[in-house]
Amino acid sequence: MKTYKIAVIPGDGIGVEVINAAWNVLRVAADHFGFALDSTELDWSCNYYLKHGRMMPEDGIEQLREFDAILLGAVGWPDSVPDSVSLHGLLLPIRKAFDLYANVRPHRLLAGVLGPLRTPDFDILCIRENTEGEYCGAGGRLHQGTPEEVAVETAIFTRRGVERILRFGFEQARRRRGRLASVTKSNAQKFTMVLWDEVTETVSCDYPDVEVTRYHVDAVAARFIMQPDSLDVVVASNLFGDILTDIGAAIQGGLGFAASANLNPAGRGPSMFEPVHGSAPDLAGHGKANPLAALWSGALMLEHLGEYLGSRAILEAMEKVTAAGDVKTPDLGGTAATNDVANAVIAQMRVSRLEHLSS
Repeated sequence: MKTYKIAVIPGDGIGVEVINAAWNVLRVAADHFGFALDSTELDWSCNYYLKHGRMMPEDGIEQLREFDAILLGAVGWPDSVPDSVSLHGLLLPIRKAFDLYANVRPHRLLAGVLGPLRTPDFDILCIRENTEGEYCGAGGRLHQGTPEEVAVETAIFTRRGVERILRFGFEQARRRRGRLASVTKSNAQKFTMVLWDEVTETVSCDYPDVEVTRYHVDAVAARFIMQPDSLDVVVASNLFGDILTDIGAAIQGGLGFAASANLNPAGRGPSMFEPVHGSAPDLAGHGKANPLAALWSGALMLEHLGEYLGSRAILEAMEKVTAAGDVKTPDLGGTAATNDVANAVIAQMRVSRLEHLSS
């Protein structure tokens, strides 16, 4: 039996609740499909920071190297720790240390979920460059606190970084509907974004079977809302991808559905999987957070590990639960608890498993 070592970082707020629910679902998938998940829980969080003055131990990255994947809940408690500290102390170091350059965000309306656009066929896969660009951390501040204060934040784009994220996007487009949207703002940013456009043109020659369209980010943001069926795979820089994926999450029903994978497609080091709804301090402790984004992220983790049947079983069970519509958390207009939704997904997985065995 194949055993996968998983680092589980529940983090802060509702992250703890949704990861607990997701792990229960993942264990059932493992039991059904003949593999094992060996978890090690790490308490790295804002609470850890308040005790130790850092978001993770000094050797945290080295600790993570031994794992096959990382499952992260949510990080952030802005009343106690600035978001800039929590982000740069945990998430960004992990992404950079393991070169998790491909951030994958599936945006799809599950059956029974009525998004704000009232369209049944919303299905866009966003690919966000995850390690350089606008979030690379190059810059600084001078004369802080004075009228002469200056702040500089420099976006850094490399041909290697742009080319590899575009190639990853083209490969995804080949597996889907054969269309790729490359997003820039090259009319205003004449160096970095023009480089991106040029690399798009070059790489597209290797994928003649993929239809390529270049969009400015403002135009594609409008297209998400007005013509979402015209989009399939969308590839964007760190900042633009961050913004567009929040639009996508809103259209698919809210952040409770916002799953993500932070991948090193070459498999060097562990990739990281996380719901991106944040820690939601106002909801923490009530047991009512929507766990579907965490379950979906867990399914993405199984897919990355090669456990395709387990991944598909989770997604199919989720969709049957949302289609039935009788187990919904408050964000979807229901009264169900976090664990109620997870248990409903587990029950559906067991039903499907029995049906498969008896057929």
